[in-house]
Amino acid sequence: MQTPSPDTLHPFHGETHTVFLKNVITRPNIEVGDFTYYNDLDGASAFEDRNVRYHFDFIGDRLVIGKFCALAQGTTFIMSGANHAMTGFSTYPFHIFGDAWREGFDERTIFNHIRGDTVVGNDVWFGTNTTIMPGIRIESGAIIGAEAVVAKDVPPYAVVVGNPGRVVKLRFAQATIDRLLEIAWWDWPLGKITRHLGAIRAADISELEIAATDDDTGLDAPSKAM
Repeated sequence: MQTPSPDTLHPFHGETHTVFLKNVITRPNIEVGDFTYYNDLDGASAFEDRNVRYHFDFIGDRLVIGKFCALAQGTTFIMSGANHAMTGFSTYPFHIFGDAWREGFDERTIFNHIRGDTVVGNDVWFGTNTTIMPGIRIESGAIIGAEAVVAKDVPPYAVVVGNPGRVVKLRFAQATIDRLLEIAWWDWPLGKITRHLGAIRAADISELEIAATDDDTGLDAPSKAM
């Protein structure tokens, strides 16, 4: 049976509501890993224009999303270009509207509080209408609940809900999380992932650890997938 290709634009029976996201990204400051998908009934292909906000080249921040992430409709990343100067009495951006208002503006009043890149690990699930604020790091295995606004870094395999987003629990015991991060199954060759899907679905950590140490990569045909 044929495995999916990460280079497929519409991987869900050809329906346009779902895209493997890397195939619609054109900006050099956005990076998305294999098999990460975005679902949107209003047109998933417009993700980088509608869902990545205030992302300006002169700011220099990047959006990096790992492999096997699932992004529901309305998942939005607010980038550092959304920042306003907060050192004076007004936060109004006078400088962007005219030459007379631009004179005397000190760009450091904005750049001094930019948080840097927004980075998402692997196998992260974003619920409907989640919002990620600038410079946030979300580690692998996390779940971001619907409508959550994430303004702080998220640890591996944490569940975050609410506005402001807060960690309500870890999905597994910390010892299991440490083992999963060591295994890093998302970095395996595609054939190996496919052969061990049963263990991934069943949360069989022992089988995954055995598989991680087995050198069975020779069973995989060359592929562009990984």
